[in-house]
Amino acid sequence: MMRRRSLLTGLAGAGVLVGLGSSPALGSPVLPIRSCADWGARPPSQPTSVVNERPVRILIHHTASANVTDYSQAAAYANARWIQNLHMDTNGWIDSGQHFTNSRGGFLMEGRHGSLAALRAGDRVVVGAHCPGQNTAAIGIENEGLYMDVEPPKLQWDSLVSFCVYTCEQYGIPPSAIQGHRDYRDTLCPGDKLYALLPRLRQEVAQVLG
Repeated sequence: MMRRRSLLTGLAGAGVLVGLGSSPALGSPVLPIRSCADWGARPPSQPTSVVNERPVRILIHHTASANVTDYSQAAAYANARWIQNLHMDTNGWIDSGQHFTNSRGGFLMEGRHGSLAALRAGDRVVVGAHCPGQNTAAIGIENEGLYMDVEPPKLQWDSLVSFCVYTCEQYGIPPSAIQGHRDYRDTLCPGDKLYALLPRLRQEVAQVLG
């Protein structure tokens, strides 16, 4: 455990994690996770709430937005702002509903304010709005795109694996507790293709954690 934690911590500082996709020996430039300030988030309309308990699972979502081919950081940040505007202005929520967002280009971003600090601490969770009944029990991560008929691009997949590895490490979540939004809600999310990949996601995360 100590050797694995040291490896993950060191690589996170360097901006990489190992054991991603189908080539466990290769790294991907997925960390650090970009904060709300990095992508230009609006302040929440009300203070977010924090529960001093560890979440017990990760819930995988998709944004059901276009499968864009612009994989740039600028596009990722624009998508994060679009999600926040939708959640605040249309849904009437105080902030982005999900804890984190993963762009098609593999940029990981904080969603709801305070989620990144809570993840780094590993002992608390911000109350989200990504799934009724799961907003403190589960960390919600939105994956940009629509995955009913196509699978996520490799950059996005690799960053999702690494995010789950880090989140499982921080909160003591077993890889078996990585699930889809539809497991807890009558929804098509996270799309048929991405949902079908969840056993592989659990397997790849477990391989990294050892």
